[in-house]
Amino acid sequence: MDYPILPMQPENWPAVREIYREGIATGNATFESELPDWEKWDNNHRQDCRLIARKEEQVLGWAALSPVSGRRVYSGVAEVSVYVAAAARGTGVGKSLLQALIAESELHGIWTLQAGIFRENAASVALHKSCGFREVGVRQRIGKLGGTWRDVLLLERRSATIGV
Repeated sequence: MDYPILPMQPENWPAVREIYREGIATGNATFESELPDWEKWDNNHRQDCRLIARKEEQVLGWAALSPVSGRRVYSGVAEVSVYVAAAARGTGVGKSLLQALIAESELHGIWTLQAGIFRENAASVALHKSCGFREVGVRQRIGKLGGTWRDVLLLERRSATIGV
């Protein structure tokens, strides 16, 4: 599949939001159950390191980073979000986005990327591991989704070039 990876722009929000809605609907992508508005989403993510995959005018997926802390010591640590449109899953879009996000993160001084993934989301776990993430541990019963306690695998990727 041939598609460019581009910086996410505010005008991409309707498509990004729809892909996020599809992820929420799976019950295995996030603890969130409601879609945020643009302002909330924008405030919760870094201003850099926001990418989309496109095919012609269609957004196939997106990836972005969130800060893990406001403390300066953690300024080079960020949490990864990668979402792929239901119709584009299994086509390599997620891997292309995550690889591009890793490269972009290093351009912005990020030395550690982390991801919290539901155990049941085997595709996401495999994707992250294929891009150099390692499993750090399991956060058991860390939160409830739909009244059910869920475990989250904590994965991380340390840059080989930033912060060495």
